Amino acid sequence: MREFTPYRRNKLYSSIGFKKFLQYAGPAFIVSVAYVDPGNFATNISGGSLFGYKLIWVILWSNVIAIFLQIQSAKLGIATGRNLPEMCSVMFSRKWNWFLWIMAELAAMATDLAEFLGATLGLYLLFKIPMGYAALLTGVVTFVIVYVEKYGQKLVELIISTLVGIISLAYAFELFIAKPDWGRVFYHTMVPSIPNKDAMLIAVGVLGATVMPHVIYLHSQLVQYRNNEGCEEAKKEHLRMEKIDIFVAMNVAFIINAAILIVSAAVFYKNGIVIESIEEAHKTLEPLLGTLSSWAFGIALLASGFSSSAVGTMAGQTIMKGFVGFNVPLNLRRLITMIPAITIIILGIDPLKSLIISQVVLSFELPMAIIPLLLITSNRKFMGEFTNTFLEKTAGILVAFFVIGLNILLLYFTLNGSA
Repeated sequence: MREFTPYRRNKLYSSIGFKKFLQYAGPAFIVSVAYVDPGNFATNISGGSLFGYKLIWVILWSNVIAIFLQIQSAKLGIATGRNLPEMCSVMFSRKWNWFLWIMAELAAMATDLAEFLGATLGLYLLFKIPMGYAALLTGVVTFVIVYVEKYGQKLVELIISTLVGIISLAYAFELFIAKPDWGRVFYHTMVPSIPNKDAMLIAVGVLGATVMPHVIYLHSQLVQYRNNEGCEEAKKEHLRMEKIDIFVAMNVAFIINAAILIVSAAVFYKNGIVIESIEEAHKTLEPLLGTLSSWAFGIALLASGFSSSAVGTMAGQTIMKGFVGFNVPLNLRRLITMIPAITIIILGIDPLKSLIISQVVLSFELPMAIIPLLLITSNRKFMGEFTNTFLEKTAGILVAFFVIGLNILLLYFTLNGSA
């Protein structure tokens, strides 16, 4: 009989652990799409071309906040067996739920605007499809991705994860040929700075693009797919696996976001080029880095738009049904949320500026998701053993103050004509 050495035992345990992780992996990768949507492209490209590497720290700390909030959302869903909007309907008055629902729908519309525009632009830049037709094609692809959910959430997770992989490969290629100054990248990742007042709009836009309110609602719903066990120990194991899922997926999103800004800084800022549209970014990459680079950019934008648009539709259904009990057919809801994006396309409004403003709107909507989330996860009546610890409550308060504080600064600068 072959001796079962410690090495083989460790290898076996690692294999079992990895297989268990694969059973639970998925929800965070769906959520992570919202953190690499076209709004991120807009804010990160602007940030990089205007301020070089100086705003990378905003992406880092936005990602830390995102990890904390997604863990809170997943924990709420696992502990209560309900999603965040449903828990809001239990904990708060109907009047407050109508208010929260309206705010959540505004956030969802801002999200849909960014995602729909991104996919439409991707089709236009890659295949020269006129924007109107590209918009219709984007709608069709979104319907298809959401439709496959009827065959199981796992299939949607696979499709979304594949699209995230495409975005990652595209920007890995961009980084390779852009040859950034890694010393400065590291310095500005670790050392916070706001170059001037004009950078505040971009910084808050980066926050709004990175920490997304609609997926704070959605994550608590996605974990229900694997939340069949009723015992506390099973729920604790589920939460442990989901934390790993979140850590991996969110850090993939961080790397992609950082790569977008780094490439923009290394290519555009270095050459004194201020990018004022995503189309301009695509065209400018070609003479500077070659045709393959501009294609990689277009493919990443297209994959981002398709995947995040589908996720936005899923989140919208969770929001509408959870807060006020509306069960609007998915196709009808998708048609309604297409209207702002199609209007912008028809009117010829600058997509890049529209994307940046949509991210700022999302940043202002964030407290409407964060505060109810923290109140519920700190309530022992609903959470039991999963109630937030003193450290988690403290971290939650700091996160809320950080987000609200940045928004107040932005409002001050905007009213004074400085942003």
